[in-house]
Amino acid sequence: MAERPKDMDGKQALKDIYRPNRYKLDTRFVLDDGKVHPVAIVVPGGGYQMVCSFIEGVPIAKKLNEMDISVVIVYYRVKKKAKFPAPQDDLARAIREVFARAEELHLDLEDYSIWGSSAGGHLVATMGTEALGYVRYGLKKPGMVELTYPVISMLSEHTHQGSHDMLIGKDATRSMEERTSVELLVNEKYPRTFVWCGDADQTVAPENTKRMDAALTAAGIEHETKIYPGVDHGVGPGTETAAEGWIEEAVRFWRG
Repeated sequence: MAERPKDMDGKQALKDIYRPNRYKLDTRFVLDDGKVHPVAIVVPGGGYQMVCSFIEGVPIAKKLNEMDISVVIVYYRVKKKAKFPAPQDDLARAIREVFARAEELHLDLEDYSIWGSSAGGHLVATMGTEALGYVRYGLKKPGMVELTYPVISMLSEHTHQGSHDMLIGKDATRSMEERTSVELLVNEKYPRTFVWCGDADQTVAPENTKRMDAALTAAGIEHETKIYPGVDHGVGPGTETAAEGWIEEAVRFWRG
């Protein structure tokens, strides 16, 4: 983007750039007040090339903390280690770890949510499917899936090419593209979903969000879709853009 996002955490950016390329669960934003809180599992994007917690992890977690929601941020394997299904394996591992540590971290898991941005949105969106997600891994169905300017399709004519190439390879067959395109996998067992993007997104085509909306509608899944005017990619919480307030809208949809 031409301008630095208003919510970007500069110190976190350095940590994200230089951190080891491996699974990690960041629990710094689990509320520690002795009370039990609902939990949001947050999965930043980065084109399956890095994990951009500096804009799609920490800033979102801080906003959710203000609403008495505990947050864990998932780091998953990227770059050469990102070959499918390694990121999906890592997110499933994170969900299992959250459940295993629920008592320690004072988490209410009855209606847990998973939040993903960009390529992290694709990763989270796959977790909502039977074929690639919670059913395949034997996990409890999420109470909500939240998708922020997500990559949805791996079909060459709709995808974000960088995410496609990192996850399934430049020379992926059409069969593999279809296998990992979420809009083709949504059925009546998909979780409730909040999905949004900006109509000025120059990185991931808004067509991805529109295709997800159409798939959810066809499957009869309760969902809410927002397309904000003049908003580009990578804005995180979207402060000082038309998308400002989307986090509150998503929480209302989830908790309401």
